[in-house]
Amino acid sequence: MQYSVLGSSNINVSRVCLGTMTWGTQNTQQDADEQLAYALEQGVNFIDTAEMYSVPPTAESYGATERIIGNWLCRNRSKRSELIIATKMAGSGLSYIRDGGIMTAQTLLQAVDDSLTRLQTDYLDLYQLHWPNRVSPHFGRHSVGRIGFSDVDAAEQTEQMLSLLQALDSCVKAGKIRFCGLSNESPWGISQYLQLSREHNLPRMVSIQNEFSLLHTKDWPYLIEQCIHENIAYLPWSPLAGGALTGKYLHGARPQGSRWGMLQRNGLFRDTPGSNTAIAAFIELAASHNLKPAQLALAWVDNVDGVTSTIIGATSMAQLQQNIGAFKTDISQAVIDDVNQYLQQHPLPF
Repeated sequence: MQYSVLGSSNINVSRVCLGTMTWGTQNTQQDADEQLAYALEQGVNFIDTAEMYSVPPTAESYGATERIIGNWLCRNRSKRSELIIATKMAGSGLSYIRDGGIMTAQTLLQAVDDSLTRLQTDYLDLYQLHWPNRVSPHFGRHSVGRIGFSDVDAAEQTEQMLSLLQALDSCVKAGKIRFCGLSNESPWGISQYLQLSREHNLPRMVSIQNEFSLLHTKDWPYLIEQCIHENIAYLPWSPLAGGALTGKYLHGARPQGSRWGMLQRNGLFRDTPGSNTAIAAFIELAASHNLKPAQLALAWVDNVDGVTSTIIGATSMAQLQQNIGAFKTDISQAVIDDVNQYLQQHPLPF
């Protein structure tokens, strides 16, 4: 396993980050225990979760994943210092989480304490804001004109960011959080947080996790360029486009127990005619180089300049083994050239 420094922090994280959002709905405590044991054996030390997990998010599954991890931690106390545990505070939109309200300083303080309780730990290595208070171009809202920016009150949003940073600062000083990060943010949001941190001597955001895959490269080059020069760790989530890049959903297939067979909060926005065409072409590309689609898709993301650690997930041990194994794949220049040509032919298909 290879490791990278998490942005401007002093933390070394594995290039593979174990995502856990299926634990509690698609996966049981026993499944999670087995996944954690295997991942740790392979050198994975970075675990990502969120208060709103498991997914698809429901009132009944809220907090389930953190509780599962907490159960494991309670039984494996000696492992805590070896792990980098990251979790996230949910934003607005879910009625059963703080009545669907936006993130505020007060609710953040309570959210941190609640996550600590569920995870059965005294501190969080990385605490992230799951999505901004404003509507951002994520979760399939990135096409031109899909959302508006002119109607956003920038001063109000900046004031909210300052308030959140101040609350995070109090948690850092109390020893509850080591470092802070963002999720599903934009270059403007990153810039505002960095400026506020400098102006008010508040915690600096060390990372951002955004969706990034061969089907969804909108963060290249501009956001990733900013991450590199501002020393912010870039953590791609959904590197397999929700499993689509394996090809298992082609031609409308919905394997039993798969995520696309479940009701999705934001709908199946990745399932478009353009995506299906792109995925079929990618399957052929991988086969032409004697690579499995998931293997190539994950290895490609890992090799993108600026990527610090890639968040993977699995509902079975076979998937987990294959996904972690993909990061040992050496990509030749011929493969890179073919992938670059593929991206020119299939830009942002959803």
